[in-house]
Parts: sequence; structure tokens; C-alpha cells
Amino acid sequence: MSLPSDKISGKQLTTLSLAALGVVFGDIGTSPLYAMRECFHGEYGIAATTANVLGVLSLIFWALLLIVSVKYLGFILRADNEGEGGILSLTALIKSKIVKPRTPQWVLVGLGVFGACLMYGDGMITPAISVLSAVEGVKNITPLLESYVVPATILILASLFLLQKRGTARVGRLFGPIMLLWFCVLAVLGIAQIVSYPQVLAAVFPWHGLNFLLANRMHGFIVLGAVFLAVTGAEAIYTDMGHFGRRPIQLVWFLIAFPALALNYFGQGALLLVRPEEVHHPFYALVPDWAMIPMVLLATMATIIASQAVITGSFSLTRQAIQLGYLPRLRITHTSFSHIGQIYVGPVNWALMLCTIGLVLGFQSSSKLAAAYGVAVSADMLITSALFFVVITKRWGWNRLTAGLLTALFFAVELPFFGANMTKLFHGAWFALAIGGFFFLIMVTWKQGREILGTKMRSLTPELDQFKKILADTPPQRINGQAVFLTRSHDIVPAALMHNLKHNKILHSEVILLNIRTEEIPRIPIIEKIEAEELGEGLFRIIAHYGFMEEPKIGTIFALARSKGVIVDMQEASFFLGREKLSISDHPKMWRWRAHLFLFLARNAMDAAAFFDIPSNQVIEVGIQLEL
Repeated sequence: MSLPSDKISGKQLTTLSLAALGVVFGDIGTSPLYAMRECFHGEYGIAATTANVLGVLSLIFWALLLIVSVKYLGFILRADNEGEGGILSLTALIKSKIVKPRTPQWVLVGLGVFGACLMYGDGMITPAISVLSAVEGVKNITPLLESYVVPATILILASLFLLQKRGTARVGRLFGPIMLLWFCVLAVLGIAQIVSYPQVLAAVFPWHGLNFLLANRMHGFIVLGAVFLAVTGAEAIYTDMGHFGRRPIQLVWFLIAFPALALNYFGQGALLLVRPEEVHHPFYALVPDWAMIPMVLLATMATIIASQAVITGSFSLTRQAIQLGYLPRLRITHTSFSHIGQIYVGPVNWALMLCTIGLVLGFQSSSKLAAAYGVAVSADMLITSALFFVVITKRWGWNRLTAGLLTALFFAVELPFFGANMTKLFHGAWFALAIGGFFFLIMVTWKQGREILGTKMRSLTPELDQFKKILADTPPQRINGQAVFLTRSHDIVPAALMHNLKHNKILHSEVILLNIRTEEIPRIPIIEKIEAEELGEGLFRIIAHYGFMEEPKIGTIFALARSKGVIVDMQEASFFLGREKLSISDHPKMWRWRAHLFLFLARNAMDAAAFFDIPSNQVIEVGIQLEL
């Protein structure tokens, strides 16, 4: 978590701002490579007349202003969950604040989870289109290199994904300076062209965009799908807020990113007004011949950085989903000792790599790939706006009329973009929705399956007070030592304890019931993390509270419990874990095919001992038969 804005020194603010420039704005910062081109070139491109160029430029400028500057920088960043942002953080915030029974909470939570799932589709398409559009610049050097574009793109992407396990801490220090250079070059290229045709600046007036839509009607509406490419990456501003804080992000956007992007788009517009034949790649047409090779290299580095930010975001999203109970446990590797946010999740990395390379092979060009881009991001923005309405009315106490008018403004801007992107549904846009739907199915199946099993477990085991009475009435044979049992609930006896007592007829002299809870906030202060108490009859209870951005480790929990009076000897204690043997009943409580999916996920989940760092040579597994 970043420091509060009022506690950031000038040096820290500069460092955080430079880092934010490299991570937060990498995606939106590389959009000039393809956004303007897609408006005038390709299957749905419109003629590069003066009215059309000014109209498209006006739409791009006002989209950046209203969606990024006003919506995200002005309002959405204020809806933080204890300093963290992102759609899952917003969903957790809503889930913890809605108290009225009639409120369709499951609809809102479902929307938030689906919005998070759409980010996986974005994590696949962004690296593919960004790197491919940069490498395509070699065709401007010589057409002889055209056949090498796709192989070179695949090689770069494969190398990027293969390096994830090693971490990006060292090269990550270069992200900020490289992106600063990139934005400076964007601005310089734009200014050089604007000077030669300053009339293009008239596009700042919104009526040019409105006239464009009125004059071109359906064709103009479809072009909105290409205009939207200029703001893809805006959601990362909110997602990455927890790493850098609101102030550094706002600073670099208004001082560097927004001016550079606006100048470059206007520069491309000025070029097309003079040389409309350059619609096939107006960005590289801004570059002098002598600077083409270094420009292609710089663009490739910028797109790699943008891709890295999206990949890291997918890892972070996966960790949040695991902690909130929407995904099975997966091995999470920390790739940096100094940066807690730098993690690696193997299955996610390989899935992203295969799908990203598959997209490059399938679409072959960034122009064709652009058809698949935008639907997931525009849908995500709409979901964020809807959830934001709930936050400002339920949490901030805004008047519903005022909140409704603000949300209506966001919808008025974003709904046309979403509709325009949906026209590309059968030209590739289905892919992002299919990926989002696939992950959504996995998440809701896992969540529902665990709830079903939890209900069954509660019916099979006694409550804690009842168990204490059983021990008092019929004391079992006790042996010296400590036994630790993980339990789903603080007031229910774990099945592993009951099975051990039933079959071994003994109980350790000290039995510790450990309940690890994930709360609906990102992090829990150290002082509030642990509740520990002695219950009598040799029973002790530890309740460990963790945020969804944290990873509970057994050593840390027991170290904190010591200060609460419950001392566990990590070297000698025995850890009893329930090994669930799952099967499907004749009448499962979810569709049979979903029950099979849940069983597959459960079999491939990381075991609790490894996930919580429990010493494997001290673990005793107790088999438990359960039916879905």
C-alpha cells in the first residue's frame, strides 16, 4: 500500500510518480500506435476528410477528458477500499456495506466478479495487439521485413512470459524512465506536425465530434469502437492505485501522459489532413526516416512494459480472487523481497502466454486484432460505473438524484462505446467475452461448491460448546503434545478433529483450533490480526484475520498469537488437516457438469500445508468423505 498523500515527501512523490508512469499508463500510453489508424483504415475505416479527421480527433480528446480525467481521476479513485482500488476491491467494499435484505446483493457481487473476469481477456489481448503494432513498424523501414513481423512478435511475447518467474524487480526500475522518454517522444512528434498545420487544434471543440456522428450516422457509430481504443487501459488507473496512491497517478496524468497523448493524436490528425494516404499507419508516418529504427525499438520496449503491467495485474487479480474464495488455492511466488506486489502465478502465466500467442497467430495483424479489443474494457467500465453508484449512495450518503445524474453522465459516454464495440462481436470481440465468461463460470462454481461443502461439514460436526460438554462428560485419553486443527468456522469443531478422536480414541493435551478469515478489506493492521483465547478442557482458539491482499503464513500467525498468550511450539506441534475425498451424489445441489468442474478444480488446488507454509513433516492428513 502506498503512503497517504499528506505523508509523501517531495522525493517519494517523484519516485512514485515515475514508477506510476511506467506501470499505470503503459497500456493507454501505447494506444497511439493503433487507435487513430483503426478509425480511418481497415474494414470499418472512414474516409480521411477534413470533417472526419476533426470529428474523430474531437471524440478521442473528449473521451480522454471525460472517461480518464473526470471519471477515473476525479471520482473513481476516491472510491478506495482502505487505499486499494480495482473492481474486486470495489465489489468487496459494496459487499460489506449493503445491509438491506431487499438489495439484490448477489447481482452486484456477480457483476463485480464478472467485471474482474473480463480483465483476464484484456490481459491476453493487450500484449498481443501492443507488441504486434510496434513490431509492424519494421514495414516502414523496408517491406522486405514484413514476413518477420509475426515470428518476431511471438518471440518477444514468449520471452516476456518465460521471464515472469524470474521477476521484474531489476528491469522494473527502467520502466519509468523508458515510459517518460516514450511520452516525451509522443509529444515532440505531435508538436512537430501541429506546427505545420495548427488548424487541427479546432478539434478541441466538442461540436466537431457531434457533427461527425450526425453526418455519418451508423458508420460514425461503428467508428466509435476504434475511437475507444484511445482509452483502453483506463481501468488500470484504478486497479493500480494501491501501489502508488492517488496523488502520484493524478500528477503524472495531468502533467505528462494526457498532454503527450493529446499532442500525438492531434499530430496524427494534422498529418492526415495534409497526407490522407498515410492512413495505413499514421503514427510511424510522423517519424523521420533517420529515426525509424530507434522509434521501432522504443515502441517495442514501451509495448513490452505495457504488457508487463497487464500480466502483473492478472497475477494480482488472481491472488485477490483466491483470498476472497472465488478460486482454488494456487502457488503464489514472490519475485521480489522489496516489492510485495511483484508476484508470479504459474498457471495464469502459461494460460496468458498460450492465448496471447494464439491471438497473434490467429489474427496475424494488429488491425484485425483491434476487432477483438474494446468489448471487455468498455463492459468493465460500465460495471465500474454501476458499482460506483452504489458506493456513493450507500457509503458516502449522496442524494440518489445527484448520484444518478453523475452516473447517467458516465453511462451516456460509455454506453455508445460499448454498443459500437458490440458490432464487432463476430469479428473477434467474442473472444474477450468468452474468456470472461469462462473465468466467471470457474469462480462462481468454486464459490458455490465450497459453500455447499461448508454446509455439509457444519451438519456433520458439533458446535464448539457441545464438543466441550462431550469432553467434560466422557473425557478421552489425553497424550502430551500440541495438535493444531484448521477449521472453517470459529464455532464449529473441524471434521479432522472428530475423525481423529473417533478412530484413534485419543486427544492431545493441548488442542489449538485455528480459523483463518479473509476480510472484505485489503489489509488488517498487525494489532488487529489475531484473536487468541483459552477455552478450557485443553482447548485453545486462534482466529487470524487477513485482508484479501495479504497471504496468511502459519509462522507469522503463531508469532502474533504468542503475544496474546497462546504459545505454539512450531518445531513440535502436529498439524491435522482434513483431506476431502469428494464425490457426486445422485442428486447434486448444482448441475452435474458443474459438479464435475468443481471436482476437477478441487483435485488441482494447492494443498493447505503448502499454501500456509506448514512444515510438511509435521502434517497428518485425515480423510473425510463428502458428496456434492
